[in-house]
Amino acid sequence: MMGSRRKAQAALFYEFPLEDHVPQDHLLRSIDRVVDLSSIRAHFAEFYSHTGRPSVDPELLLRMLLVGYCSGIRSERRLCEEVHLNLAYRWFCRLDLSDRVPDHSTVSKNRHERFRDSKLLRHLFETTAPRSRVAAPTWTSGRSPARNMKTPDRLPATSLKPANT
Repeated sequence: MMGSRRKAQAALFYEFPLEDHVPQDHLLRSIDRVVDLSSIRAHFAEFYSHTGRPSVDPELLLRMLLVGYCSGIRSERRLCEEVHLNLAYRWFCRLDLSDRVPDHSTVSKNRHERFRDSKLLRHLFETTAPRSRVAAPTWTSGRSPARNMKTPDRLPATSLKPANT
């Protein structure tokens, strides 16, 4: 006899740790090990008003931008959609399943105004670069995206010939 799917009452509480659903060799785990965003709030203090409603956490916005840069997502609207849907992106951005993703206009405004004026990316690079040299062996082991990139030393010899010959 063919069974039918029962309509069960939805559970009142769910336990779904994102940590368990992001592979250990995921690129964002490697980045998370070396990127320290603890000083971001102090770096941004002068760019935020002390009055008005609370803003979106600058660490969340920066983590979202890092996801976009690493994944090749150039559109803020698409970035917000991807962070909303992808569990690994949510984990990296420290968003729970029930947390709302910021609106694309908020991400865009911060990227093009506040982050550019604060020279935040330079600060992030200067604080992360020394730590990434120490952690480099973990980035090159396993499935590294750099392994599959076509760099001049990995291209076949025929592809290095000038185009006019």
